Amino acid sequence: YHYLHRKANCSWAFGLFQGEKIVGVVMFGSTVSSTLRKWICGPENAGQVVELVRLWVDDSLPQNTETWFLARSLPLVPRRVIVSFADPSVGHLGIVYQAANFLYLGLGPPRKRWHNPNLPNAHLHRSLGKYDASSLRRQGLVYIPAIRKHRYVYFNGTSRQNRYLRSKLHYTVYPAPK
Repeated sequence: YHYLHRKANCSWAFGLFQGEKIVGVVMFGSTVSSTLRKWICGPENAGQVVELVRLWVDDSLPQNTETWFLARSLPLVPRRVIVSFADPSVGHLGIVYQAANFLYLGLGPPRKRWHNPNLPNAHLHRSLGKYDASSLRRQGLVYIPAIRKHRYVYFNGTSRQNRYLRSKLHYTVYPAPK
């Protein structure tokens, strides 16, 4: 039911149930970017970085269920640095992350992606970048700027661990968008 409608890398997943029916899922997995893992709190802490890759809660549930569910899932993740992204192209600002006390790190870096102008809403996989650009262009694909996503981080340790990781953070913390 997630808006991306595609699989995600998953190391830990937690479900929210009403009786036998699943009404929410939160998934955590290795972040795609090894650069981000090494950079966010230094290479010595790269093994502690995980990404919140999916969060879905049924729309019929009460307001703030996402934050409540996320807050109960975070302590179950055996990593100390959790990163997540909010996609403004679908109207997301990361309000759930803000409510769960994630720190806002601004927008991600400018990137480009392959796009098929004949299928405006289609998501082309990022691995297309490994193919020859001229052959992709012959197939009608164009290379366009991608929308920059909002970046968030959460420190998931003891107060002492969190202070240490915050001191190693290589990003500026900004006021979160509203």
